[in-house]
Amino acid sequence: MDAGLKLKAVSFSYDAQWCLKGIDFELKGGELVGMIGPNGSGKSTLLRIMDGLLKADNGLVLLLNRPISTLRRHEVAKQIAMVPQETIFRFAFTVLEVVLMGRFAHRGLFPFEGKEDLEIARESMRLTGILDLERRSIHELSGGEKQRMLIARALTQKAQFILLDEPTSQLDIRHKVEIFELISSLARSQGFGAMVVSHDISLAAQYCHRMLLLNKGRICGIGAPDEVVTTDTISEVYQCPVLVDKNPITQTPRVTVLSRRAENNTATKPLRW
Repeated sequence: MDAGLKLKAVSFSYDAQWCLKGIDFELKGGELVGMIGPNGSGKSTLLRIMDGLLKADNGLVLLLNRPISTLRRHEVAKQIAMVPQETIFRFAFTVLEVVLMGRFAHRGLFPFEGKEDLEIARESMRLTGILDLERRSIHELSGGEKQRMLIARALTQKAQFILLDEPTSQLDIRHKVEIFELISSLARSQGFGAMVVSHDISLAAQYCHRMLLLNKGRICGIGAPDEVVTTDTISEVYQCPVLVDKNPITQTPRVTVLSRRAENNTATKPLRW
């Protein structure tokens, strides 16, 4: 990869109120970056700016050294894939039909998919473990299967960067782990850069190469998980008493939420996140 997806001094406002301010960041190929932060800190807005769906008021977004604002939508879609927080389908598409939607940017003047499109889509489904579901209606999928389908659609775009907005928010712990395992292994094997927004700090810290902590529209921490996820930083940003120690197996940061009583009574058992 010649260059990454870069943000230089990016700021953005809604109705004259700043939502993001002075964001400097670069997403590189082959890495998985976890974006964390309280509700309303600007995480989803930042993803949409990185995808070119929103235009920054100030600063510059560069996609492979080219200002993203100068690129047409289909040019951006060839390089950046988005897995949104919620996707609603009003028609009973099959899994294969949805995954093939990832080829729209590559079809040009041809309205229908060709042999190459089908091969790419089926390979993406194989990589995400849903090839046997290609003829199933999307309305018959479990939450975990649906997320794998959306990731397969993103892979079918053959993009160099994949942005995921809370892909595990509605999943149980088993499926959360499966999705993080999948994204992490694919980023390594396929070489694309991935950014995932997550409220599960401990799980993100276990799988991500770097963490970006956003609060009130500003980056207040970026680096390796153990540099960003600390007791003082997480307690201050989330305005909630926590204890950060190390997972005894992975040695990655583990966040324990403390009840108010636990702060004053060491006999009270903390709640594990």
